Amino acid sequence: MIEERQDKDKRAMVEALKEMPIIQVACKRAGIGRATYYRWKMEDGNFAKECDVALREGIEFINDMSESQIVQLIKERKLPAINLWLRFNNPRYGGKTAPRSPVLTAADLSPEEERLFKKALALSAETPRKNKHGKRNILAKSA
Repeated sequence: MIEERQDKDKRAMVEALKEMPIIQVACKRAGIGRATYYRWKMEDGNFAKECDVALREGIEFINDMSESQIVQLIKERKLPAINLWLRFNNPRYGGKTAPRSPVLTAADLSPEEERLFKKALALSAETPRKNKHGKRNILAKSA
């Protein structure tokens, strides 16, 4: 009896997340508390996976809806919408940048790369000193 109600509430929550990928709003629509949602996610791995998928689907749904609104505004000759679209979809107008490289960890470095990295950090931490001509010499060892 309780399990059936919980299953029904869980299904309602997953569907709510697909329509509105904001946890607080989805909880309210599904009629469950936020704490209950997080407890269920911790206790039920399948529910957690379903919620993660539903969140991604919900975000895609909102993205699609937003893009259709931008296109409608472009058709109405609204300059901010035109600018937004071009800025993010055309490289001539400051389009998308190249994806960033993933952050490396110490485990990703070879011993030689790690040694060089540590040497570079040590050099950057040294206090710049003035040479005999009164100019700053960043490579001089601090006293």
